[in-house]
Amino acid sequence: MERDDLVYRPLVIAHIIAALVYFGLVLLGGLAYSLQFLGKYPFPGIEFLSPGRVRMLHTNGAVYGFITNGFVAGLYWAVPRLTGYKVLNERLLGWFMFWALQAAVVATAVGLLAGFAQAVEWGETPIFVDPFVVVWLLLALVQFATPIYRHGKERSLYASNWYFIAGLIWIPMVYIMGNYFPQFFVPGIAGAAITGTWIHDAVGLYVTPIGWGLMYYFVPLLLRKPIWSHALSLLGFWGLAFFYPLQGVHHYLWSPIPMYAQYAAVFSTLALELAVVTVIVNFFMTLRGSGEVLKQSIPLRWMMIGIVNYAITCLQCAIQVLLTTQKVIHFTDWVVGHAHLIMFGVFGFWILGFFSYLWPRLMGREVYSRALDEWAFWLITIGVETMWVDLISGGLVQGFTWWGLNPWMDSVRFSIPFWFVRTITGLMIIAGFILYVYNIYMTSRKETAVAFQPQEA
Repeated sequence: MERDDLVYRPLVIAHIIAALVYFGLVLLGGLAYSLQFLGKYPFPGIEFLSPGRVRMLHTNGAVYGFITNGFVAGLYWAVPRLTGYKVLNERLLGWFMFWALQAAVVATAVGLLAGFAQAVEWGETPIFVDPFVVVWLLLALVQFATPIYRHGKERSLYASNWYFIAGLIWIPMVYIMGNYFPQFFVPGIAGAAITGTWIHDAVGLYVTPIGWGLMYYFVPLLLRKPIWSHALSLLGFWGLAFFYPLQGVHHYLWSPIPMYAQYAAVFSTLALELAVVTVIVNFFMTLRGSGEVLKQSIPLRWMMIGIVNYAITCLQCAIQVLLTTQKVIHFTDWVVGHAHLIMFGVFGFWILGFFSYLWPRLMGREVYSRALDEWAFWLITIGVETMWVDLISGGLVQGFTWWGLNPWMDSVRFSIPFWFVRTITGLMIIAGFILYVYNIYMTSRKETAVAFQPQEA
């Protein structure tokens, strides 16, 4: 059986389209939220569309609408090829999971806008949605773990499958921990410590392992050569498993949480940087000698720029978790810039890279316009990188203004030029996204079909 026959393509297409629709809405929400800082908020006085609720819609839509749909599309493509087996049930369970995910995202959006958010950062999902999310996550575990388990009984697992199975097992556990324990069982300081753990575990034990797993599949595939070191890939995996779960309290440095927990979080964060370095080195050593491919392959370019951004954000993380640094940057736009670079500049870039590679193959057509691809890539890349520099710079200005005990309104006035640049860079990103989506749309309508040769990692 050809590897292409193992993949149920309509599901991959559906999840890609859903991801891009949500991403467009997320970008519009981010633009609207940024405009309030310039006194130009488009929905003044409308409680249902108040800035705080739109901000939660922006962040939750990014994770559950864009990133989750994007990752699921990648899993439906990669897992059958890596294992030689189809997922458990691609039609009945696959379509049920697709529509259930979209229903959960819409219910979350309506609940947030109606004021039913939980007081848990990254866990604002309304209480009445949480049980359905947990059930969906368990279904996803069964759907994708089945072919990995069958493959594992016959031969050793490739690094991608290690990351996939770990992420699929971890996320239901940490979701229950973060969304139920602080809300119902563990109040006060202990609950805050759990909330901080959930904030980081949502990224480190779900988004990171699934994202890295897909990268370990797609990058060697696009370079047409094996990953540089399988042993190094497993070293990075175990570093992630051991150190990431202990970092969450670094979101609450200088808080009433016991200092031993804060010191442990700082140590774990710094230790994880060593594991991250092994992963980054592995990918750049795989790229070594094949740099010219970046000139031709825009999908690979998205992925490798994402890896560069990952290195930057991890270095930044090692700096910002120091207690001295926290005195300056806490509650400033520095943190906002960091969050945008990791969630969009890394995982968002990887997803856009996956989509750029998959869409022509799903449609059986060449890309409609190479020029549009280039424009989309550069507009989004320059927009994201400039936004990051702008926000961390503005954050430093805010932090030192507060540290100097200046009047609080001084920090607001000093921040306005930075907020203006943020809105401009947001418009650049939206322009690039429009070109990206238009290119995908026109590729699907292109008359000339192309027979792509099946590829395996």
